[in-house]
Formats: sequence, structure tokens, C-alpha cells
Amino acid sequence: MRILFIALIALMSLQLTAQVEDPTEWTTSVQKISDTEYILITDVSIKPGWHLYSQAKGEKDEGPLPTEFSFFDTDQYDLIGVNKEKGSYADYEKVWEMDVYHFGNYAHFEQKVKLKNPELTYIPAEAYFMVCDDTQCLPPSPEPLIFKLDDQVDVVPDDIINAFYDAGVAPVTAQGPAASTIKKKGDKHEKKDLGEEDEEEEKDKSLWIVFFLSFLGGFAALLTPCMFPMIPLTVSFFTKQSQNRVQGIRNAILYGVFIIAIYVLLGSAIVAIFGIEALNELSTSVTFNIAFFVILIVFALSFLGAFEITLPQSWANSADKQSNRGGIIGIFFMALALAIISFSCTGPIVGSILFESSSKGGIAPIIGMLGFSTAIALPFALFAIFPGWMNSLPKSGGWLNTVKVFLGFLELAFAFKFLSNADLVMQWGLLTREVFLVIWVAIFGTMALYLFGKIKLPHDGPETQISVGRLLIGIFSLCFAIYLLPGIWGAPLKIISGFPPPMKYSESPYGVGYTKSSGFTSNTETLKLPEGAELGEYDIITFHDYEAGLAYAKKIGKPALVDFTGHACVNCRRMEQLVWGEQEVLSILKGDVVMISLYVDEKKKLPKEEHYMSDVTGKMVRTTGNKWSELQIKNYQINAQPYYAIIGSDGADLIKPVGYTPDADEFEEWLKSGIKKYK
Repeated sequence: MRILFIALIALMSLQLTAQVEDPTEWTTSVQKISDTEYILITDVSIKPGWHLYSQAKGEKDEGPLPTEFSFFDTDQYDLIGVNKEKGSYADYEKVWEMDVYHFGNYAHFEQKVKLKNPELTYIPAEAYFMVCDDTQCLPPSPEPLIFKLDDQVDVVPDDIINAFYDAGVAPVTAQGPAASTIKKKGDKHEKKDLGEEDEEEEKDKSLWIVFFLSFLGGFAALLTPCMFPMIPLTVSFFTKQSQNRVQGIRNAILYGVFIIAIYVLLGSAIVAIFGIEALNELSTSVTFNIAFFVILIVFALSFLGAFEITLPQSWANSADKQSNRGGIIGIFFMALALAIISFSCTGPIVGSILFESSSKGGIAPIIGMLGFSTAIALPFALFAIFPGWMNSLPKSGGWLNTVKVFLGFLELAFAFKFLSNADLVMQWGLLTREVFLVIWVAIFGTMALYLFGKIKLPHDGPETQISVGRLLIGIFSLCFAIYLLPGIWGAPLKIISGFPPPMKYSESPYGVGYTKSSGFTSNTETLKLPEGAELGEYDIITFHDYEAGLAYAKKIGKPALVDFTGHACVNCRRMEQLVWGEQEVLSILKGDVVMISLYVDEKKKLPKEEHYMSDVTGKMVRTTGNKWSELQIKNYQINAQPYYAIIGSDGADLIKPVGYTPDADEFEEWLKSGIKKYK
């Protein structure tokens, strides 16, 4: 029996160890620069599948909790500059509707210090951080650090840090890097720091996407009035003026190669002028977004027929004159003349590609121009090789201008996305969600009317009939405009989620005609809340104190749903957006249970007399978040969020708790099982 008992205890210990995870390992070292200057180095190994968040904060200080370094005893030294980091990258997170900054398998930090006291032997610090994987987040936790300036020093980090806290000494928080300095996921430099092969794969995918989209842009440019008629004329020139068919094909191919070279040279010039590092920061620049908005508006008006954007006529005349020289030089200037003459049609597309690819950073502008020019050059080479194909080309006509106007409407719509980016960063409140969607409804609705032939623009012909293709695109545009309409009144518009401003950045965050107190009904009477409760997500009555929520559940005779969550928990937000909002689930959460949401990353300080050393983690419990994290670990031997438990009046579990459950039907059945057990 004794052996069996010992084995049982060992098994329970193994289970606890397996579930209470700590996927990070922190080490410190010191690099001496001079007798008074040092670099304090922190290295973090992160288990595969998990990621640690950067020190950089997201837009409007929202999103996941950033890593924070606090240094103690700073009257003995000065912190010099920012706490540099390597290995972090920016990746768009749909739940937060913005870029999130984090590390993969490895993180590296460097803080420079200058000693005031040359006799100092160590520097104490504390890192406050959180980690997540694809299904859960662990509660934020502190990591005590000691940077030894003297290798002979032997101190216990926890004891030193706790001594400072007990003495009421406030640490100094190090300044982290700006979000604009964090590279996009897949950047080559970050790949070298992380040593991860998948980073290079992501980089390759990103560049292939730029190439493909630019290729489509080049194909669209071919279908404009400035470019399409040039295909048969140019091919005929090469095939008829050459001494033989082989020479004609060779000249046409050279012509295409020179077209590619001219546009790639343009992309290379952009990279050379601005530099790769500067281009990486453009997407987060307010100035860049406003400039792109203005340029796209100008390009759109040009496509719609308000005016023509052309290069100086003297440039075209000079290029055309040089093209008469013949030979390879003459072919080059013919290609240059085409680029100049067609600029009124290709310029807006080229400008859009250059600006959009510039925001990707690196050599993306070069790849963008390669894709665009390849689409332009291919027809000239292919039709020279297979001249019979030209018989299948549609005749030039009014449809070419229709393509041009269609592109103008698209550029007009996308222009407001860039203005929205700047507005969100600066919090001007000019382009709220409702205003943005109204503008888009107007643009796509007007485009539908144009495609149906109900509106005529300056360069349209006298056609009275529309083609089947034009009709279908018009129907699609009208359907899209109608789809956008409910978004003005609060519909989530999941198809374009992340493109318009977020719901909270609106004049009516709870939908037009609704308020926080009215919820999702027409009742406008002030809702009387129980003491200690507030209206949470979807106006669910929510307690944030375990004891208060449990007491209320006992009073009204309902089970309590304990929701271990976090302000910065990505999958907690996913559950709230995708599961809680479903009608059947929401009905249960509002009427059949008492919601107790406990935020494990809540930074509110506990009174000093309530501080204690955790017998589970061995760390000091100082905040409300620490308290709820401790409760979760003690009761459930797990420290991941989200985590849900249905308990009775005595605090005992009614059914087995669950974690991240993105299937709404499954979560609904789990809720019903717990309520049935209570009854």
C-alpha cells in the first residue's frame, strides 16, 4: 500500500509538471566595454510552437502584453539607450486587427549601462512577460534576473528582487524599441538572428505574392487604351521590317527584355534611393500612408477621365527619334518610347505597385516591377513567335476605357484604406468605421451603376449595349455594396475583417441605435447591476472577483461559469468573437449562468499585506492577476488561458473544465451539460 501511495503521489506530480508549463528558459551574461560601461545580455530559449512578445507596443497600446524589463538599484548606474532586441518580427493578427510583435524560438536583448559606482558587482532586474501558442496563452509572469559584473558573486535572484519590493523600492523600466523598427515576418535579417529556415520560406512566399499581384497589374495595364492597340502594331513592325522571321522573333524578344529592364531599373532606383531598412518602416509611417492616399486619389481621377497624367512630350520625341537608329540601341529606345507614351495608362498602376511593394520592404519594389513588366513584355514576344494568335485578339473599342474606369474605382476605394491607417495611428477620428463603410458603399454602388451603363464618363463611347462580362462584374459590385451596408449598423463583415477600421473605432461601438446599457434589445431602461458586477462582452453581467461572483450565484440559485482569461490573450478574444456571440451560446451566458471573468494579467496591485510567496510557483504574488493565476493553478493544475469551469454553490466543479473550444456547438453542449448537472 505504501508503495502504491508513493507511486500515486509521483504520478500526480508528473501530471502537475506536465500541465503547468514554462516554455521559456532565461540566461544572462555581461559584455564589458570599459571599466564603467557594460552591455547586459539576456537570452531566452523558447519551446517550439510558443512565442514570446516583443517589448514594442502595438497601435494605441493595445494587443498582447509586451515584454518589459525593470532594473533595480539604478542610483548605482545609468541605463543608456533602448533595451535592444534581436529575433522579433511583426506579423498581422486578425483578432487584434493590427501587427503583433513577437519572437519565435529565440529572443536576445541587450541593455547598455554606465556605472556610477565602479565597485558594483551585480545588477538586479526583472522581466515581465507572457507567452502563447496557437491554442492558449500563459498568464504573464515575472522572471528575476541577475547580471554579474563580478563572476565570483553568488546571489539568489528571487531573494534580491523580493528584498527590493519589500523595501518599497520602485524599479526603472527600460525603454524598448519602437514598433516601426520591428521587421515584417520573413525579413532576411531576422532570419539570420533567429536561425529559422521557415523565415526564409515566408520571405519567398511574400515575394512570390508581390510578383503575382504585380503580374496581374501588368496584365490589367495591357487592357487599357494606351497599351492594347500597340501590341499588333509593334509585332507587325518587327515581323515585316526584319530580314527574316528568325530576326523578327529575336528583335521582338529583345524588345520585351528591354521593357522588363526599364521597369526593373525603376524598382531598383526606389530601393537605392530609400534603402531597404527605410522601406521596411514605410507601412507604419503616417506620412507614407497620407502621401499614398493623395497619390492614389490623383491616379483614380486620372483613370476616371478627369485628366491625363503624361510625361513631358519632349521625352517621348527624344526616345522616338533614337529608336530610328536601328539595331539593339534602336530597339531599346522603342521600348523606352512605349513606357513613356503609355504612361497615362500605366503610370497609376506602376505607382500603386511601387508604393504597395515598398511597404513590404527589402527588394519587393524590384520584384513588383519584374512581375509588372513581364506581363507587359510577354505578348510582344509570344505574338511574334505565333503571329496567328493575333487573329483571336478582340478589336479595340469602348471596352478598353471600361477597364480603365474600373481600375479607377478600385484605386479610389483602396486610397481610403491608407487614409484610415494614418487616422487610426493618430486617433483623429476622421475616418470612423461608419464613415469608411459609407464611402465604400458609395464607391462600389457607383461602380455598379457605371458598369450597368447608367452613368457615362468623359471618355466613354456611344455604346447602348453592355457585354455579358461587364454585366457580371456590375452585379458583383452591387452585391458587394449591399453586403457592406449592414456593417454601418454594426454587422461584423467577416469577409473583409481587418480591412475597415475596427468596431471599437466607430461612432456607435455597439451598433447604431444601441448603447452599452441597452445591449442587443430595444430596452433603454437603465439596467440595475448586482454589487461588484459590470457589463462585459455582449452586455453579459460579469463579476471580476471570484468570491463576489460565487456569492451572487448562490444567492440567485444558478451555477457560476469561471472564465480564466487575459486582457492580452489572443484565443480568449477568438472565443468571445466566434463562440460567445452565437445566439444559442449567448442566451445561456446571459440567462443560465453567472459569469466570473478572472484576468490573470491584471496589473492592479494587491495591498501590501496581501502579498505572499506562492507555494506552487515559488514566486511572489503581488497583483490581482497573480492571485487569479494562483487560483487556477491550485484548483486545476494548469496555467493556460482561456480556461472555463462550471461550479456549484460550494465551488466544486460540476463537469470537467475545458480550454480553447472554437466550435460553438461543442461549447454550447458543454454549457448545457454543466447546467443540467447543477439542476
